[in-house]
Amino acid sequence: MKHEISYKTKYGIMYHNNCEDILSTYKNEHTLVNLIFTSPPFPLNRAKSYGNMTGQEYLEWLKKLAVLFSSVLAEDGSVVIEIGNAWEAGIPIQSTLPLEALLAFKNAGNFKLCQEFIHYNPARLPSPIEWVNKKRIRVKDSFTRIWWLSNSSTPKANNKNVLAPYSKQMKKLLDTGKYNSGKRPSEYDIGEKSFSIDNGGAIPSNVLIASNTVSNDPYLQYCKKHNLDIHPARMPKELPNFFIRFLTDEGDLVLDPFAGSNTTGQIAEELKRHWIAIEAEQKYIDGSKGRFPDVLFSE
Repeated sequence: MKHEISYKTKYGIMYHNNCEDILSTYKNEHTLVNLIFTSPPFPLNRAKSYGNMTGQEYLEWLKKLAVLFSSVLAEDGSVVIEIGNAWEAGIPIQSTLPLEALLAFKNAGNFKLCQEFIHYNPARLPSPIEWVNKKRIRVKDSFTRIWWLSNSSTPKANNKNVLAPYSKQMKKLLDTGKYNSGKRPSEYDIGEKSFSIDNGGAIPSNVLIASNTVSNDPYLQYCKKHNLDIHPARMPKELPNFFIRFLTDEGDLVLDPFAGSNTTGQIAEELKRHWIAIEAEQKYIDGSKGRFPDVLFSE
């Protein structure tokens, strides 16, 4: 597959091709993947410049991907896939296709569903415009679902790697050691020493808050300088950063089969994970080089 390599960095490889073509021959030639982190084109009702399918076509396509993903994944590896919301064409009804697609993907790959995450984007523009802005009969759609799946019920994971800063209240509690111990309404018994130990941070929730409002990062500067197309659906860096730290160790292998502007590769590089990115559009690959300004590319 050397002829398909677009560029390499210290830790990663970018392939120019459809992911189906790469992954269909991957297993016998490469190390198994520890994390597949990706956001495939969403099942929208109209075509976008980065490509998407709708309806049953999308569902069948996603099922085929599930089989390929499962075949290249390490036994304790994870698949983290973002599937956005969709609406029925011409009516103010939310489509169930994303949920149907997730179930079809899970079953086709024989995956275990480890946990559901919500990506809340506070800066997302109001949509669908017809029902939210014009007729005012719906509210802003501002989240997507991220699904964590695996071949195993116990994939590699460590939430100590993604601890969040303690709140002011928790810091005060740690300082004073004063809190109400005993049974809660749920019948969970909080012991006298349950909150007396400083663990370095709070266990994060499965709601991830991230927007993509950066307007002048190295990637954008590079694209503008070289008159390259800017990918219209760039992923916030916080998302791959969270899951790569949560589900992998240094030296592990991360795969993004729909790399786009290659945010996943950039974060994997920074975290010293090996990575493979696959992108079908050369124009987006060209721009993605701007994420690695200090790297001497080999092509």
